[in-house]
Amino acid sequence: MSSLEDYMLPCLNKKLFGIDCLGCGLQRAIVLVFQGEFSAAFKMYPAVFTILLLAFFIIFNLFYKFKHDSKIKIFLLILNAVIIVASYLYKITN
Repeated sequence: MSSLEDYMLPCLNKKLFGIDCLGCGLQRAIVLVFQGEFSAAFKMYPAVFTILLLAFFIIFNLFYKFKHDSKIKIFLLILNAVIIVASYLYKITN
């Protein structure tokens, strides 16, 4: 029986250079979220929840427009960038 990990994309950066990239762990974290393993998903990739929030907001915003939607998107993008970079720096230094 095959698992979802058999169908995940490999990290080219990790294969070529031997170090994780900023996105390493995101696919597995999303699978963990859909399996209900929220704590494990956060430990795998701390920005998983804010990335999913941004994705849902963008999809929602395609159908419903409102006054400050661009400010919310910019805020979520910046928040994601900060979490991704901070967690990556933590991962490579520990």
